[in-house]
Amino acid sequence: MQPEVHAFFDEATNTASYVVRDPNGSACAIVDSVLDFDYASGRTDTRSADEVIAFVKDKGWSVDWLLETHVHADHLSAAPYLQDALGGKIGIGSAITTVQEQFGKVFNEGTAFQRDGSQFDQLFKEGDSFHIGQLRGDVLHTPGHTPACMTYVIGDAAFVGDTLFMPDFGTARCDFPGGSAGDLYDSIQKILALPDETRIFVCHDYKAPGRDEFAWETSVAAEKAGNVHIGGGVTREAFVALREGRDATLGMPKLIIPSLQVNMRAGNMPEPDDSGKVFLKVPVDGL
Repeated sequence: MQPEVHAFFDEATNTASYVVRDPNGSACAIVDSVLDFDYASGRTDTRSADEVIAFVKDKGWSVDWLLETHVHADHLSAAPYLQDALGGKIGIGSAITTVQEQFGKVFNEGTAFQRDGSQFDQLFKEGDSFHIGQLRGDVLHTPGHTPACMTYVIGDAAFVGDTLFMPDFGTARCDFPGGSAGDLYDSIQKILALPDETRIFVCHDYKAPGRDEFAWETSVAAEKAGNVHIGGGVTREAFVALREGRDATLGMPKLIIPSLQVNMRAGNMPEPDDSGKVFLKVPVDGL
């Protein structure tokens, strides 16, 4: 079955979010939503999420799921805000507990911060399935970029998060805590084992050199044939060497510090202090 997919691209964070609808009904899911955040002022804004809300309401659709492919390091999730407006369950991979344990230490969260994934409504593992109306989705655990990365295969569409980018841009970095280039290679093989005609929807695009337009939809066949990091039968050894060498040259995403603290809480801010103010921590020399 071919789901109806609508993309919303946030150029400030280069993030593609998706509304995925059961073509035989009004049920839909939202994948990898964005809460706008200005780091310099510490201010949030909901314009990106409001665009999605207006779209879904205008169509008269109902939201079954708010899916996160992983704990994003480059944008804040708007899942709780969308849930308040539209309903739906917030889902992520079960290895979120590993990520929470790692970054709970980085941000010195203490015992008040639960590291059991309880902030989310559903923790998916390899082989799980779910439904958007009558449309079935299947779950692949695709770690490498982070331990908790998931690919959601919904009909003929695969939502791969940061695991793969457009063929001319390559693959995800693996140098965050818990990342592994070897694991990423193995995960990508799972995705490339899907039927060639499977549509792949990526979470980010940065316009590779020579391309003037943002893009976010490709296919298994196109990735196998032409991905600049993994296409054409690149060996695991060669990929690991390429990926680790490239990662050594990369700086940190500009929103990594606020993003991790919010996204490991399912898009919620840390608890306010006694005065009602919310604060985010900056770990000096911690990343």
